[in-house]
Amino acid sequence: MNVEPSVQSKLLQLATVDAELTRIAHRRKALPEQQEVARLAAERNGYKDAAVAVEIGIDDLDRDIRKLEGEVEAVRKREDRDRGMLTAGTVAAKQLSELQHELGSLERRRSVLEDELLTVMEQREAMAADHDHAGARLSKAEQDLADAERLRDEATADLDVAEQRCDTDRAGLLGLFPAELLAVYDKQRAAHGVGAALLQARRCGACRIEIDRGEMQRIAKAAPEEVLRCPECGAIMVRTKESGL
Repeated sequence: MNVEPSVQSKLLQLATVDAELTRIAHRRKALPEQQEVARLAAERNGYKDAAVAVEIGIDDLDRDIRKLEGEVEAVRKREDRDRGMLTAGTVAAKQLSELQHELGSLERRRSVLEDELLTVMEQREAMAADHDHAGARLSKAEQDLADAERLRDEATADLDVAEQRCDTDRAGLLGLFPAELLAVYDKQRAAHGVGAALLQARRCGACRIEIDRGEMQRIAKAAPEEVLRCPECGAIMVRTKESGL
C-alpha cells in the first residue's frame, strides 16, 4: 500500500487521539470516585440493614410489652374480683379458703409478670437508644454517599468533555486517510491497542522493540510513500527525520 508520507504522518495525530480515548475509557472503568461510591454504598447498606434489624427488634419487644400488659391487666381484674367477693362477704365458708389461696396465687403471678414486663421495657429502652445511634450512623453514611456521588458525577462529566473533544478531533482526522489505510489502522488498533506509531532510533513506538539491522536496511530502502508495518507487533510505522534512516 502506498500513501503520501504527509498523510502517513497524520496517523501519529490519530494515534495520539486514540491513545487519549483509551486512557479515558480506562479511567472511566477504574474511576477512584466510583470506587469510593461503591465502598460508601456498601457501608450505607450495612448501616441500613442494622437499622432495620433494630426496628424489627423494637417491634418484637413492643408486641411482648402489649402481651404482658394485657396479662397483667387480666390478673389484676381477677384479683379485684376476688377481693370484692371477700369484702362483700358473699362467699360460703367452704369457698373462703380456696378464694384466699387463689388471690395469693394471682398476686404472685402478677408480680412475676410485672418483673418480666419491667425487663422487657428496659430492653426496649436500650434498643431504642441503639436505634437512634443506628439512625445517626445511617444519616451520616447517606450524606457521605451523596457527597461521593457528586464528586463521581463531576469526574464523569470531565471525562465526558475530554471524550467529546477527542471524538471531535478524531472525526476531523478520519477524512484525511484512504479507506484502505484506515481499515488496516483500525484492525491493528483493535487487536493490539495501537494502530500506528513513530519509528524512532530503530525502535517501534508501539511495541518498543528494537528492529534488527537487516530489517532497518530494508526499511531505509523502501519508498517514502510505502506503508510499512512493524515486523514484531504489526503496527504501521511512520517514518520521520527522527527515525534515523
